[in-house]
Amino acid sequence: MAKKYEVGDVLTGKVTGIQPYGAFVALDETTQGLVHISEITYGFVKNITDFLNVGDVVQVKVLEVDADAKKISLSIRALQERPPMKRKDLQQPRKSLQDRVDEKDSVGFNSLKVKLRDWIEESGIK
Repeated sequence: MAKKYEVGDVLTGKVTGIQPYGAFVALDETTQGLVHISEITYGFVKNITDFLNVGDVVQVKVLEVDADAKKISLSIRALQERPPMKRKDLQQPRKSLQDRVDEKDSVGFNSLKVKLRDWIEESGIK
């Protein structure tokens, strides 16, 4: 590593290679880092080339520096705004597990309860 890089640094680099697990980014003439596939963007990335190509100039954030192994972990996603959570019913508070079970019990098992009474009457057992 020609230059000393610190965790948290925001740098501009050039994509030099793409593998199924991530993209290599040149930070200077002698130093490259890896943007793991999970650090490219929010959401699922199936194919890195849908987002990056060799030769692209990108901004990256340094996540980790291992000077002994001469490895730098980078992220593009860390510089993006997190997308809002997707929920259909954002206005309604989430029900507790017990509330959901009670709700299902009142509907799902009620007919069985009624049928059981009928079956007992039909059998003649007192």
